[in-house]
Amino acid sequence: MADDLLQAPAWKALQRHASALSGTHLRDLLDQPGRFDAFSRRHGSCLLDFSRNRLTTDTLELLVALAAERELPRRIEALFAGEVVNATENRPAQHMALRGPASPPLVVNGADIRVDVEAERERMLALAEAIRSGEFRGSTGARIRHVVNIGIGGSDLGLVMACEALREFCTRDVAVHFISNVDGTQLADVLGSVPAAETLFIVCSKTFVTWETALNANAARTWLLGQLGEEAVARHFVAVSVNAPAMDQFGIAEALRFRLWDWVGGRYSLWSSIGLAIAISIGSEHFRELLAGARGLDEHFRTAPLGDNLPVLLGLIAVWNQNLQGTTSQAILPYDARLHRFPAYLQQLEMESNGKGVTRDGRPVRWGTGTVIWGEPGNNAQHSFFQLLHQGTASFAADFIAPVEGSSPYADQHLVGLANLLAQAEAFARGYTLEAARAELVAKGRTPDEVARLAPHKVHPGNHPSNVLLLRRLDPRSLGLLIALYEQKVFVQACIWGINPFDQWG
Repeated sequence: MADDLLQAPAWKALQRHASALSGTHLRDLLDQPGRFDAFSRRHGSCLLDFSRNRLTTDTLELLVALAAERELPRRIEALFAGEVVNATENRPAQHMALRGPASPPLVVNGADIRVDVEAERERMLALAEAIRSGEFRGSTGARIRHVVNIGIGGSDLGLVMACEALREFCTRDVAVHFISNVDGTQLADVLGSVPAAETLFIVCSKTFVTWETALNANAARTWLLGQLGEEAVARHFVAVSVNAPAMDQFGIAEALRFRLWDWVGGRYSLWSSIGLAIAISIGSEHFRELLAGARGLDEHFRTAPLGDNLPVLLGLIAVWNQNLQGTTSQAILPYDARLHRFPAYLQQLEMESNGKGVTRDGRPVRWGTGTVIWGEPGNNAQHSFFQLLHQGTASFAADFIAPVEGSSPYADQHLVGLANLLAQAEAFARGYTLEAARAELVAKGRTPDEVARLAPHKVHPGNHPSNVLLLRRLDPRSLGLLIALYEQKVFVQACIWGINPFDQWG
């Protein structure tokens, strides 16, 4: 039964274990010899340091036992085999196939989907290269200098995030813009700054009738008609959709239509032709590197033992912190400004996937699901909301994320950022005691009355759990790994909670 989590022997053992740990402060755990070696794992260029969570080797063993009881290994195999894992829509979830090679075959509903995926990818990348090189031109013969992606949700957030993260690898020959909101501001800003003859629009909508996207696409079409006439539509609009009649009516040329499959959820779709804007920005070879990074993580997820498996550990620790340690949200804190849209991307990925109130068999859940995700680049956050995190009453967990090598030539600044990351992770865990605050004030020559009055205001309770995720550098391959890591983490949480992370009812 999908709703028997509270009756699972490992769950009950974890509850007893959590109670026994309740009086233990993280600073006491961190001072134990060998802590980092016991609670860190590597995959490729990625290091996961989870030593600043309130757990022990016993906790880890119990969490792995829970994963086994919840049949996580079997569910991972079912996911990769193309079985129906999205039961409410009677579909597999095969976004992993989008980043895989053309072989070996993967048969879903009687067809080898890898063949279709490969063919569509090559068409998409060929168009991206033709735009980048100037071979593809607009209706007047002018070179395309501006690409405008029109989408929302999964057809926008991941694309914006990836283009921002990989700006170092983006071409300067073609500027990529994004329109998602329907308040008209993005539309006005973009259309007011691009010449029609040099602009290509990409309409990303599986149904082609998502009303926000349709409204913006039709407004852009009207604008283009006023600039270049009806015949220009077929040369200045691309679409990624499954709705052929709607594309016919809009005027999308056959050669500029790209396919999306029903086994790809929007929030998992940047690997598909939805990612055309990314491919135009970074080029086909870098796009392939993005896919390769994710593919390597997928293989690690499928084959690594549970106790050494990065997405499994991230998912199990998240369940431990939320359900058994009482955290109420997860802060995502990247210490590289290129990742400034990564928290927003994860908000949709995690909160839309696991924002469920019933189990896979439709019964109301009796435990917490769907972690609240929020965040901001860490250095800025230190000067805004970290006051609440350090000295307020919120109960939260945090993920600190950074490349070891900076994304800019200013190495000294990046090293300061990394030092801040490590210092903040330590401060969240250890806190700052009343005794330490008193000693600091005494050392500064404060009077006994001042020490007594001021010391309580300088206390940080600490005991806040966090993970540190370090990449060697931020490039297409490592970004692919990072995105897939969180995709699979979401699946792990869903398996423990007994919910379906792949449908989308909101």
